[in-house]
Amino acid sequence: MDFIEYPDSDLMMMELADRLTSEISNCLAAHDHASLAVPGGTTPGPIFDILSGARLHWDRVHVMLTDERKVAPDHERSNERLLRERLLKEHAAKAHFVRLVPGPGVGMDDLQKRIAPELPLSILLLGMGADMHCASLFPGAPQLADALDQRAPSVMEVDAPEGLEPRITLTGPVLRGAMSTHVLIIGDAKREALERAQSMKPEDAPIALVLKEATVHWAKE
Repeated sequence: MDFIEYPDSDLMMMELADRLTSEISNCLAAHDHASLAVPGGTTPGPIFDILSGARLHWDRVHVMLTDERKVAPDHERSNERLLRERLLKEHAAKAHFVRLVPGPGVGMDDLQKRIAPELPLSILLLGMGADMHCASLFPGAPQLADALDQRAPSVMEVDAPEGLEPRITLTGPVLRGAMSTHVLIIGDAKREALERAQSMKPEDAPIALVLKEATVHWAKE
Protein backbone atom coordinates (compact mmCIF):
# COMPACT_ATOMS: atom_id res chain seq x y z
CA MET A 1 0.00 0.00 0.00
CA ASP A 2 1.16 3.48 -0.86
CA PHE A 3 -0.06 6.15 1.55
CA ILE A 4 -0.09 9.83 0.57
CA GLU A 5 -0.87 12.48 3.18
CA TYR A 6 -2.00 15.92 2.04
CA PRO A 7 -2.00 19.22 3.96
CA ASP A 8 -5.72 19.66 3.28
CA SER A 9 -8.55 18.07 1.34
CA ASP A 10 -8.67 20.81 -1.33
CA LEU A 11 -5.13 20.06 -2.41
CA MET A 12 -5.82 16.33 -2.23
CA MET A 13 -8.81 16.64 -4.56
CA MET A 14 -6.83 18.67 -7.11
CA GLU A 15 -3.79 16.41 -7.11
CA LEU A 16 -5.80 13.20 -7.21
CA ALA A 17 -7.90 14.55 -10.08
CA ASP A 18 -4.69 15.37 -11.95
CA ARG A 19 -3.37 11.89 -11.29
CA LEU A 20 -6.57 10.26 -12.52
CA THR A 21 -6.50 12.43 -15.64
CA SER A 22 -2.96 11.29 -16.36
CA GLU A 23 -3.83 7.62 -15.80
CA ILE A 24 -6.85 7.85 -18.09
CA SER A 25 -4.74 9.50 -20.79
CA ASN A 26 -2.02 6.85 -20.49
CA CYS A 27 -4.58 4.06 -20.65
CA LEU A 28 -6.16 5.51 -23.79
CA ALA A 29 -2.73 5.70 -25.40
CA ALA A 30 -2.44 1.92 -25.11
CA HIS A 31 -6.04 0.71 -25.33
CA ASP A 32 -9.22 1.36 -27.27
CA HIS A 33 -11.02 2.52 -24.15
CA ALA A 34 -10.52 3.09 -20.43
CA SER A 35 -12.95 1.86 -17.78
CA LEU A 36 -13.25 4.15 -14.76
CA ALA A 37 -15.21 3.00 -11.68
CA VAL A 38 -15.99 5.63 -9.06
CA PRO A 39 -17.88 5.83 -5.76
CA GLY A 40 -21.03 7.74 -4.98
CA GLY A 41 -21.50 10.04 -2.03
CA THR A 42 -20.48 13.67 -1.71
CA THR A 43 -16.78 13.22 -0.83
CA PRO A 44 -15.48 12.68 -4.40
CA GLY A 45 -17.61 15.51 -5.79
CA PRO A 46 -14.73 18.03 -6.08
CA ILE A 47 -12.67 15.44 -7.98
CA PHE A 48 -15.56 14.93 -10.39
CA ASP A 49 -15.86 18.70 -10.92
CA ILE A 50 -12.21 18.91 -11.93
CA LEU A 51 -12.26 15.77 -14.08
CA SER A 52 -15.31 16.95 -16.00
CA GLY A 53 -13.29 19.84 -17.40
CA ALA A 54 -10.27 17.75 -18.37
CA ARG A 55 -9.52 17.61 -22.08
CA LEU A 56 -9.49 13.88 -22.67
CA HIS A 57 -10.91 11.58 -25.32
CA TRP A 58 -13.97 11.14 -23.14
CA ASP A 59 -15.82 9.35 -25.93
CA ARG A 60 -13.45 6.44 -25.23
CA VAL A 61 -13.89 6.52 -21.45
CA HIS A 62 -16.45 4.17 -19.91
CA VAL A 63 -17.62 5.37 -16.50
CA MET A 64 -19.47 3.29 -13.95
CA LEU A 65 -20.30 3.45 -10.26
CA THR A 66 -18.81 1.00 -7.81
CA ASP A 67 -22.25 0.65 -6.24
CA GLU A 68 -25.74 2.07 -6.43
CA ARG A 69 -28.91 2.17 -4.40
CA LYS A 70 -32.00 0.57 -5.94
CA VAL A 71 -33.77 3.89 -6.44
CA ALA A 72 -34.81 5.94 -9.45
CA PRO A 73 -31.95 7.81 -11.20
CA ASP A 74 -33.40 11.17 -10.13
CA HIS A 75 -33.91 10.13 -6.49
CA GLU A 76 -32.14 12.30 -3.92
CA ARG A 77 -30.17 9.25 -2.73
CA SER A 78 -29.17 8.10 -6.21
CA ASN A 79 -25.44 7.94 -6.86
CA GLU A 80 -26.17 8.20 -10.58
CA ARG A 81 -27.86 11.56 -10.03
CA LEU A 82 -24.77 12.90 -8.28
CA LEU A 83 -22.50 11.52 -11.01
CA ARG A 84 -24.52 13.22 -13.74
CA GLU A 85 -24.49 16.51 -11.82
CA ARG A 86 -20.78 16.51 -10.99
CA LEU A 87 -18.87 14.36 -13.52
CA LEU A 88 -20.84 13.59 -16.68
CA LYS A 89 -20.92 17.21 -17.86
CA GLU A 90 -18.70 19.64 -19.80
CA HIS A 91 -16.01 17.63 -21.65
CA ALA A 92 -16.91 14.47 -19.74
CA ALA A 93 -20.46 14.57 -21.06
CA LYS A 94 -19.10 12.53 -23.98
CA ALA A 95 -18.16 9.62 -21.70
CA HIS A 96 -20.05 6.34 -22.02
CA PHE A 97 -21.97 5.69 -18.79
CA VAL A 98 -22.39 2.04 -17.80
CA ARG A 99 -25.52 1.87 -15.64
CA LEU A 100 -25.35 -0.46 -12.66
CA VAL A 101 -29.05 -0.76 -11.83
CA PRO A 102 -31.47 -3.35 -13.25
CA GLY A 103 -34.77 -2.17 -14.63
CA PRO A 104 -37.64 -3.30 -16.85
CA GLY A 105 -36.26 -6.09 -19.00
CA VAL A 106 -32.79 -5.73 -17.46
CA GLY A 107 -31.90 -8.34 -14.82
CA MET A 108 -28.73 -9.17 -12.95
CA ASP A 109 -27.52 -11.47 -15.75
CA ASP A 110 -27.87 -8.55 -18.15
CA LEU A 111 -25.83 -6.33 -15.83
CA GLN A 112 -23.05 -8.91 -15.75
CA LYS A 113 -22.98 -9.00 -19.54
CA ARG A 114 -22.97 -5.19 -19.62
CA ILE A 115 -19.99 -5.00 -17.26
CA ALA A 116 -17.95 -7.86 -18.74
CA PRO A 117 -16.34 -5.76 -21.54
CA GLU A 118 -15.12 -3.27 -18.93
CA LEU A 119 -13.06 -5.81 -16.99
CA PRO A 120 -10.49 -5.68 -15.70
CA LEU A 121 -11.22 -2.12 -14.61
CA SER A 122 -8.61 0.30 -15.86
CA ILE A 123 -8.93 2.64 -12.89
CA LEU A 124 -10.82 2.19 -9.63
CA LEU A 125 -11.54 4.99 -7.18
CA LEU A 126 -12.98 3.91 -3.83
CA GLY A 127 -14.13 5.57 -0.68
CA MET A 128 -14.22 3.88 2.70
CA GLY A 129 -16.68 4.11 5.56
CA ALA A 130 -15.68 4.32 9.20
CA ASP A 131 -16.89 0.69 9.42
CA MET A 132 -14.27 -0.17 6.76
CA HIS A 133 -16.83 -0.94 4.05
CA CYS A 134 -16.11 -0.16 0.42
CA ALA A 135 -18.50 -0.01 -2.51
CA SER A 136 -21.56 -1.68 -0.92
CA LEU A 137 -19.61 -4.48 0.74
CA PHE A 138 -20.62 -4.00 4.37
CA PRO A 139 -19.20 -5.90 7.36
CA GLY A 140 -21.83 -8.30 8.64
CA ALA A 141 -24.00 -8.19 5.51
CA PRO A 142 -25.59 -11.60 4.82
CA GLN A 143 -24.29 -11.61 1.24
CA LEU A 144 -20.74 -10.50 2.06
CA ALA A 145 -19.09 -13.93 1.95
CA ASP A 146 -20.63 -14.65 -1.46
CA ALA A 147 -19.61 -11.23 -2.78
CA LEU A 148 -16.00 -11.76 -1.65
CA ASP A 149 -15.72 -15.26 -3.09
CA GLN A 150 -13.32 -15.55 -6.03
CA ARG A 151 -16.14 -17.18 -8.02
CA ALA A 152 -18.58 -14.35 -7.33
CA PRO A 153 -20.39 -12.77 -10.26
CA SER A 154 -19.15 -9.33 -11.22
CA VAL A 155 -22.16 -7.58 -9.72
CA MET A 156 -24.58 -8.53 -6.94
CA GLU A 157 -27.58 -7.19 -5.05
CA VAL A 158 -26.83 -6.85 -1.35
CA ASP A 159 -28.57 -5.61 1.78
CA ALA A 160 -27.63 -2.26 3.25
CA PRO A 161 -27.37 -1.64 7.00
CA GLU A 162 -30.11 -0.07 9.09
CA GLY A 163 -32.93 -1.19 6.80
CA LEU A 164 -32.04 1.19 3.96
CA GLU A 165 -32.77 0.36 0.33
CA PRO A 166 -30.93 -2.63 -1.19
CA ARG A 167 -27.76 -1.93 -3.16
CA ILE A 168 -26.16 -3.15 -6.35
CA THR A 169 -22.41 -3.50 -5.97
CA LEU A 170 -19.32 -4.59 -7.82
CA THR A 171 -17.95 -7.65 -6.06
CA GLY A 172 -14.62 -8.65 -4.57
CA PRO A 173 -13.05 -10.18 -7.71
CA VAL A 174 -13.82 -7.04 -9.72
CA LEU A 175 -12.40 -4.68 -7.11
CA ARG A 176 -9.29 -6.80 -6.59
CA GLY A 177 -8.70 -7.08 -10.32
CA ALA A 178 -8.50 -3.36 -11.12
CA MET A 179 -5.33 -2.28 -12.91
CA SER A 180 -4.98 0.87 -10.79
CA THR A 181 -6.70 1.47 -7.43
CA HIS A 182 -7.03 4.66 -5.41
CA VAL A 183 -8.73 5.00 -2.02
CA LEU A 184 -9.91 8.44 -0.88
CA ILE A 185 -10.42 9.15 2.83
CA ILE A 186 -10.70 12.24 5.04
CA GLY A 187 -10.40 12.62 8.80
CA ASP A 188 -8.70 10.99 11.77
CA ALA A 189 -11.45 8.42 12.31
CA LYS A 190 -11.08 6.98 8.83
CA ARG A 191 -7.30 6.96 9.04
CA GLU A 192 -7.54 4.97 12.27
CA ALA A 193 -10.03 2.60 10.60
CA LEU A 194 -7.65 2.19 7.67
CA GLU A 195 -4.78 1.32 9.98
CA ARG A 196 -6.91 -1.33 11.68
CA ALA A 197 -8.03 -2.74 8.36
CA GLN A 198 -4.47 -3.47 7.27
CA SER A 199 -4.27 -6.34 9.77
CA MET A 200 -7.83 -7.59 9.26
CA LYS A 201 -9.47 -9.99 6.84
CA PRO A 202 -11.85 -8.70 4.15
CA GLU A 203 -14.66 -10.60 5.85
CA ASP A 204 -14.33 -8.16 8.76
CA ALA A 205 -12.92 -5.14 6.92
CA PRO A 206 -13.92 -5.25 3.23
CA ILE A 207 -11.53 -2.43 2.30
CA ALA A 208 -8.70 -4.87 3.09
CA LEU A 209 -9.54 -6.48 -0.28
CA VAL A 210 -7.62 -3.81 -2.17
CA LEU A 211 -5.15 -2.25 0.24
CA LYS A 212 -2.11 -4.26 -0.79
CA GLU A 213 -2.08 -2.79 -4.30
CA ALA A 214 -3.86 0.50 -3.59
CA THR A 215 -2.70 4.08 -3.27
CA VAL A 216 -4.46 5.67 -0.32
CA HIS A 217 -4.99 9.44 -0.35
CA TRP A 218 -5.69 11.04 3.04
CA ALA A 219 -6.20 14.52 4.41
CA LYS A 220 -7.07 15.41 7.97
CA GLU A 221 -9.87 17.77 6.92
